[in-house]
Order: sequence, then C-alpha cells, then structure tokens
Amino acid sequence: MLFFSITIFAQEPVDFVNPFIGTSNYGATFPGPIAPRGMASISPFNVAGPQNKLEKDSQWLSNPYVKENTFLTGFSQVNISGVGCPELGVLLLMPTTGALEIDHLKYGSTYKNEVAKAGYYSVDLDKYNVKGEFTASKRVGVSKFTFPKGQSNILLNLGLGLTNEEGAMVRVVSSTEIEGMRSVGSFCYNSPEDAYPIYFVAKFSKPAAKFGVWKKTPNYKGVEAQWMTYNGKTRMMNNTIKTVVGDSIGTYFTYKFDKQEVVEVKIGVSYVSIANARENLEKETGNKSFETVYKETRDEWNEELSKILVEGGTKDENTIFYTALYHTLIHPNVLNDVNGEYPVIKRSKIAKTDGTRYTTFSLWDTYRNVHQLMSLVYPKQQSDMIKSMLDMYDENGWLPKWELNSTETFTMVGDPASIVIVDACLKGIQDFDIYKAYYAMLKGADKMENNPLRPGLKEYIEKGYLSTNFKGPVSTTQEYNTSDYAISLLAKALGEKDDYKRFTKRSLSYQKLFDKDLKLLRPRLPNGKWYEPFDPNSGANFEENVGFIEGNAWQYAFMVPHDMKGLIKLMGGEKVFSEQLQKVFDTKQFDMANEPDIANPYLFNYVKGEEWKSQEMVKKLVAEYFQNAPKGLPGNDDTGTMSAWLVYSMMGIYPISPGDPIYTITAPLFHRITIKLDPRYYKKDSIVIQRQINNDGKINSIEINGKSLNSFFISHDEFVNGTMLKVIQN
Repeated sequence: MLFFSITIFAQEPVDFVNPFIGTSNYGATFPGPIAPRGMASISPFNVAGPQNKLEKDSQWLSNPYVKENTFLTGFSQVNISGVGCPELGVLLLMPTTGALEIDHLKYGSTYKNEVAKAGYYSVDLDKYNVKGEFTASKRVGVSKFTFPKGQSNILLNLGLGLTNEEGAMVRVVSSTEIEGMRSVGSFCYNSPEDAYPIYFVAKFSKPAAKFGVWKKTPNYKGVEAQWMTYNGKTRMMNNTIKTVVGDSIGTYFTYKFDKQEVVEVKIGVSYVSIANARENLEKETGNKSFETVYKETRDEWNEELSKILVEGGTKDENTIFYTALYHTLIHPNVLNDVNGEYPVIKRSKIAKTDGTRYTTFSLWDTYRNVHQLMSLVYPKQQSDMIKSMLDMYDENGWLPKWELNSTETFTMVGDPASIVIVDACLKGIQDFDIYKAYYAMLKGADKMENNPLRPGLKEYIEKGYLSTNFKGPVSTTQEYNTSDYAISLLAKALGEKDDYKRFTKRSLSYQKLFDKDLKLLRPRLPNGKWYEPFDPNSGANFEENVGFIEGNAWQYAFMVPHDMKGLIKLMGGEKVFSEQLQKVFDTKQFDMANEPDIANPYLFNYVKGEEWKSQEMVKKLVAEYFQNAPKGLPGNDDTGTMSAWLVYSMMGIYPISPGDPIYTITAPLFHRITIKLDPRYYKKDSIVIQRQINNDGKINSIEINGKSLNSFFISHDEFVNGTMLKVIQN
C-alpha cells in the first residue's frame, strides 16, 4: 500500500492525461498532440475509408477520429476538439512506401500500437511498416516518420478534410519545403461564401529524391462527394511543375532509402499569410528536434495542469480529472501569429495584438462553467479572452455568439457573451474596459432591429417571451432571461439603478411561460394562448420540437438558475419543487450529454434537508458517465463544457448560477484539492478543499477557515479569500 501511494504521488499531473477519453460515444475529441490553447494540432484522420461507416451516423462527420474505426488516410494538422459540427480536419500528411499512390482510399492503411499522451501521439501503419510520431508547439505540428529500407513517400493531401470547401494551393519551394493554403469555414453548415484560408509552410528534415504536385478532376457521386472520393481523370505533375491550384490537389515527396531512416516534417500554420506561417515555424521550432518540441509542450501542459493538485484519488480518478482539465485548456485557442497578427472579424483587414487574440468561442456551451473555471484558476487567460471578445465587438459591432477563426457563425441561441463578461468582472477580473463591455451588452439587449444576437427581441421586450413565431421560443426566452440577469448584476455594481431594475424585471419573464398545471414551461402562440397539442417529452434526444432547442420541457424545466427561489414559489413550495426535480431523474428525462440541464444534480441544495440528494446524484453521475476509456465522456465535450462539469464536480463545488459569483457545495471526490491562485488577481496563493470523512456518508458540516459555513453555498470572494474549505461527512 505504501509503495502504491508513493508511486501515484510521484507522478506529475501531465502523466495522468489520457487523450483517448472522448474519442468514442460522440465525445468528438481527438487523441493527437496539441499545446495548451494551440492553433496547430495533429490528429489521425480515420473517418474516410471503405471500412468506416461515415455515411450512417453523424458522429463520423463531426471530428477527424473515432476510436472504433480502423482505417486511416493521414494526419490532419488543424482540428477542433469536442464539437457537434464538422470543421477543419485539413492538411492531411500521410507516409507511404513503395509505388506512389494518390487516391486516399488506396493509400490508406489499418494501424496498431496507438500511444497518446499530452503533447504526443504515435502509431504503426500496418500497410507500410512505418512508425509515425507526432507532437506540436502552439502554431506548428511536428511529425516524425520512421521508414524501412526502399522507396518511401510523404503526401500532403489538400483535397481531403471534414468539410469540402472549394479552393486550395500548394507550391514546392525546394526539395525540403512546400507552402500553400486551404479553404475552410463552413462550420455548422454555414454558407460556402464564408470560407476563409488557412496558410501553411512545411519543412522536411531530408531532401527528397523526387517531388511533385497532383490535381484530380472530380466526379462527385453521392456520399463519396462529401469525402472527395474521385472517379475521374488524374493528372500527375512532374518536377518542372511546382505549383497547383484547385479543389483536389496535393504534393508528394519521394525518398530512396538504403536502410531504415527517419524524416521529420514541421508544418507551421497561420490564418494571416504564408509568410506568417513560415515565421511561426521558424520562431517556435526552428532547428529544435522532435524530442525538444515534445518536452517543451509536455512541460507547458504540466505547468498548466498543476494549477490544481489533487490527493487521495485512485489512478482512474486522477486520470479522468486531469484529462478533463486538459480538455478545458484546448479551446478557446490562440488565433494570432507569433508577430501578433490576426484577421479581424469579417476578414476586412489584418490587425495586431501585443497580447493574445483568442478564438473558438462556443459560448452557448461554455458560459455555464468553462469560463467560470478559467476565472478561478486561469484568470489571465480569461481576461485575454474577454479582451478578444471586446475587440470582436469593435470589429463587428456585436459581442460574439459562436465565433470561430474570426468568423461569427451565430450558431445556437441566446446572448451568452454578456454572462461570461459579467461573471469574470464580479470575480475581480477587471483589467479591461468595463464600460465598453457594459455598453456592448446593452446594445445586444436593447437594439430591436437587425440584431443577430437576439432575434425576436421586439416581441420578447413587449410580451416578455418569444412566441411560436420563432425557433425554440421557450429555450430562447430562458437564455435571454439569464443574460438579462447578468446585465442587471453589472448595472447594480456600476450604480446604474434604472438599468438594474429594468433588467432584473426582464430576467423574470420566463414566468409567463409557466404552466401551473404541468409545473413546466411551455410555448405560447402569438396570440398568447398555449400551443396545442403539447407533449412535454417531445424534443428528447435532439428531436425537433416547437418549444425548445436541443431538449424538451423536462430538460429545460429548471434552467432559470438566477431565480430558483422564484421557481420554487411558482411550483408550490420546496416539496413540490423537489418532487418535480426528482421526477426528471426517475423518468430518465435528465440528459447528462447536453447543457440545458447539467446543473440539475446540484439543485437539491436549494431545498433544506435534501442536500444529500445532490451529493449522491453528483457522485452517481460521475461514476456512470465519466470513465478512463474512449467512451468516457457523456456526449460532445462542447469545447470543454462536459469536462469542466467533471472538474468542478470532483472538487465538490459548482458555479450554480452563471453570472452570479457563487458556488454551491457537494462532497469532493478527492481527500484534498489545492487550487493555486494567480497573485495578479487574488490575494491568497491558494485555496484548499479538504474532505474529512468517516464512512462516506452525508455532509454533516462545512467550514471555511475553521468557522461553520451554515450553508451549501459560498460566495466567490469568501472562497478565494479563505485558506481551507473543509467538508465533513459522517
């Protein structure tokens, strides 16, 4: 026992990361390397091939890798983690041996011996007896191929990817370098007109004996067209032709080896220019070896993950915790190049930052817990994210909704940026222009005409809700309410009394959609009458329904986190509230895989005497849905949202009301958790959460700095200015 404990203790947080978690069961993560908040990432690409079922299930389309698949066609150099819509998964590098083949269905291979760690991935390709190893810096992917004796080839396929935007270019600069671009940008089925370029420069450690480019004439047919399988003519280019432009193009480098040899390929990327991609490559990796780049990235991961240290857990508990924390540190990610340049929203010009410009803001998901975690543990990153959001407001006239690589996709509903900014501000992160942020929020909340953030705002303000004239009217009303509440909190803090009263009133208008007979929210027609026929179960499992987005009446019944006391009163008191909440779980209406109801397990804390139900429910859900296995996430990770839920749940606290600087408390799943605090934002160096336990029973008492808390809620200030939060069970 002593030896086992010492062994576990000796491991660093980075050693527990298992990037395979979430690569099955719709988790949509990828196992390949990425640096914290990295622009570049490498993933095995195994969703295009004759042995894979890509056309039968949307899971196979939203991410480059699914653990169950067995046939890969390359290694993509830019990817998104944990989203439900396809995008990126492009710049596919592929090693082969023997005669040159450029059809991915013919040159693809089965594989074995996968290894994945934070910042590292390796695999053996069965068809070629080639070992591939991969790591990455912030803006550069580094690949290392060990080839056998004989002819070997390295292909860069610009026609294959998760989406099929038209347009690419590649030019062979020399026998050791290529450069080019590839169009991307149709995330969540946005118009192809929104496509934009990603630029790259690739450098090879050994000169090729022969090199060239190819262009295929496409013959699109059925599902094959989506994955760019071609039945038309192929035109090979010789060494005298070094540049090709088109939709299905690529380049190859061929080697003749007398013995086993290693070739390293470094690919720098940029959303600004080829010149910047080259500078990113040279500044970040230069002449560094593969091993050096990996060590630097591993060390950076360990430094970030060590901001939270846990003690007393099993190996599996440590693994799921640190892998979840790892997943929260992938997005939002860096957009600017090493020289500070980045494309502004709508790409009308190139701007420059002295700090960090972030991108990939999946705010409908992440406003609920990811950004609260950043404010607590990584406040400088959160500050830079807010500054990025305010820059987007300057560029686009609106705060972001679902921004990706300086393209506003306007995916999902609500006005979530306001919540994120207010939450950070009220937690003491205030090194940005607060009044600019406030006026940006007011514009989104008040401008009735041509408002892309809040469709239907005129009806919402006049009636207090959206009717069935609009998509997902009940859900959208709830989202607007939550944002209005956050704005009211900032208005109060700024002394804007009229705005405080106005937005507080607006935040409670969900009550007009409450059906006292069903004790649920339900949609109303434009004339104010209830929508009929109404089925509260309709909408589960992402089925479309009239009232709700990605859910049903049960899953949205409690999504008014800012007004739980008001909801309890509407329902008829604590007893009825508790029974209705329990019914959500008993009838299997609770959906751990999606955001609207993920706070539900904590809501029993609002009912005195029933807090133990939250403790039991959270522990049960952690055990049921989160595992040290590829299927170990309950659904799309949604750029870290499911993972953030787990991190908080295992620590025993949760940011129950987005925008409100408060946490609710349940039983920690570790004996001791130490959260290091950033001295630039917090007075204390750290806060410790300690579990004192006799028989794994209910929480008997909670203490902060040795004094009884007498509540299952604690303010952010009280928490971070404390020394120890002790949870005592008996």
